[in-house]
Amino acid sequence: MVANFVSADYGYLCSPDGSESSQVLFRASKNKEGYFMNEDILMDTQKAMDILNKFYPNEEHVLVFNNATTHLKRADNALSARKMPKGTSKPEKNWGVEVTATAADGSALYDPGGKLVKTKVRMGDGLLASGEAQSLYFPQDHKDARLFKGMAVILCERGFIEESKLHVECKGFKCLPGATTCCCHCILFNQPDFVAVKSPLEITCKLQGVKVLFLPKFHCELNFIEQCWGYAKRIYREFPASFKEADLEKNVITPLDSVPLESMRRYAWRSWRFMMFYGWGLDRKLAAWTSKKYQGHHVITEALMETIDREAPK
Repeated sequence: MVANFVSADYGYLCSPDGSESSQVLFRASKNKEGYFMNEDILMDTQKAMDILNKFYPNEEHVLVFNNATTHLKRADNALSARKMPKGTSKPEKNWGVEVTATAADGSALYDPGGKLVKTKVRMGDGLLASGEAQSLYFPQDHKDARLFKGMAVILCERGFIEESKLHVECKGFKCLPGATTCCCHCILFNQPDFVAVKSPLEITCKLQGVKVLFLPKFHCELNFIEQCWGYAKRIYREFPASFKEADLEKNVITPLDSVPLESMRRYAWRSWRFMMFYGWGLDRKLAAWTSKKYQGHHVITEALMETIDREAPK
């Protein structure tokens, strides 16, 4: 698989002389390089930001990502009320966040049966309204040292004395619309520190002064790199089949390099038009029809809305 960044100004992200590139070729499979996970996204993004800061320091950089779980994934120990138990943990079964165990090199560990090995880690601290950190585990000098406090205790420490007596969660965690104090999970779920949890990707970019945007789910038409991939895939299919890794790599790189900058700009303009039409209140079907109908227009104004309403298919 391939990962890369692209802009309508410069094309694929690289240094001016092409010696440094953000492109990543990843041999995905359990027997190869594993799978492209959040950690790989972070390394790829860091590589991209290094190129941006080194060769394009005088421009404002905004990285746009699809709304994929590998991009939005929170840290393993990030605050989350979803699976918290209400009561204090027992010594023999202390509650923690279940994560994938990793080897010294950071790769995932598998058991003899081919399944991922899991381990537990402590959830990170919360933040009280006073600004003081709130550990979710009892301190070392407590009679229940290092055990998970449970939601009832956590809520009491936050001032929700009566609310701590509520049931764990509404059936299926399907709380009534607008409800915020109907169950323990819902109360914590709506606490500012639980809401404000950032993904490692957002944190990494913010530390470098780079803005991050995530596109809405199921809207690949807003990300013009998808159209660049489509252009490259069409050329890739014209190559003869091969089982040699060197041939396969060449057959991937060549089509990617063949996407013209002019086409990239045309794709970017098409994505921008979709955003504009959605901003006008058009649905996906009508936005697609309008984009195709007026694809030759350099400027599309809201005055065309009357024409669109009159001519669009019902």
